[in-house]
Amino acid sequence: MDNILIFIEKSLAAAWFVFLESAPYMLFGFFIAGLLYVFVKPEKVARYFGGRGVRPVVLSALAGIPIPLCSCGVIPAAAGLKKQGASRSATLSFLISTPETGMDSIPITYALMDPLMAVFRPVAAFFTAVTAGLAESLLGRRDENTGDDDLAQLSTAGASHNGRDHDRSSPGGQPFSRKVADGMRYAFGELLGDIGPWFILGVVLAGLIIALVPDNLIGGYLDNPLLAMVAMLVAGIPMYVCATSSTPIAAALILKGLNPGAALVFLLAGPATNVATLSMVSGLLGKRSMIIYLTAIVICSFAMGLIVDYLYVTLGIQPVAIAGQAAELLPEWLKIGSAVLLAGLLIYAYRSTHKSTPEAPCGCDTGCCSTK
Repeated sequence: MDNILIFIEKSLAAAWFVFLESAPYMLFGFFIAGLLYVFVKPEKVARYFGGRGVRPVVLSALAGIPIPLCSCGVIPAAAGLKKQGASRSATLSFLISTPETGMDSIPITYALMDPLMAVFRPVAAFFTAVTAGLAESLLGRRDENTGDDDLAQLSTAGASHNGRDHDRSSPGGQPFSRKVADGMRYAFGELLGDIGPWFILGVVLAGLIIALVPDNLIGGYLDNPLLAMVAMLVAGIPMYVCATSSTPIAAALILKGLNPGAALVFLLAGPATNVATLSMVSGLLGKRSMIIYLTAIVICSFAMGLIVDYLYVTLGIQPVAIAGQAAELLPEWLKIGSAVLLAGLLIYAYRSTHKSTPEAPCGCDTGCCSTK
């Protein structure tokens, strides 16, 4: 009994540490997400995504990187882009870059891991998205105008779960302060309410990993970088984990000795793939595009993992030693205040947004599909 109590106490202490280190960066990430909500609208850039070739693929990958949508929630947004004239290759690129990273996950990556991973993560997501888009241009179907009925159904089914109301419009004379206030209400209301439970789940799992996994387990069984990458890929593909909640899990594994390349594989494959997402990609773009989608994620995740491991070795960075140390740049009072504020906002947002939640397009009923 005493051992169980000690384990619970250790797990809670570890989870609180992760939450404390994450809170300031989470608040900053949601602030940026609120600004993106009112000033960057997917329908405004859809005209740049039409046609084949490199340009629409690159633009769609860039557009998807900052948007905080999960692998399920991105489907309605992508369906809307496709229906408005975006090419299949550009749509596929958007489908990958959007859930793999975002303005909410980049700051927490910096807080819990290190600056190199915080920079390399969106770069890897961009490369993966562009690779998939170009592969679709070369290998995919040539008919870009099929499947409108399916697109309409997907878009309608997920309209309330895509985290963005594509029909809203702001009056031309609306003050700047009013727009910012609208963005903050969205970011710290709807968005935080939807992503909050998954972030808390990631924090709790990180605490359990830190308390449960022996320090020598990773070094004893997954000391081979390639084997570790395969293990993270197998773990990441079938499960649902958003970009934000996957970060504390990856950071906890790094602290236990996992090589950063394997952690990156988990950060890329986990948020972008799950069974529901793969089935929707197949319905949206076809089975061939779904195979291209999954193959690109697998191959690019491994390639990016090898590159990031090489960078850590070449630059002489010890990921176990510096993981989470970036957050020490912030004063303790700011971290505690941010943690208290974030906890209060999480409770308020969750209660506000989960009073009545319709069924999501991926079959869940928790609102998980609204965000990354």
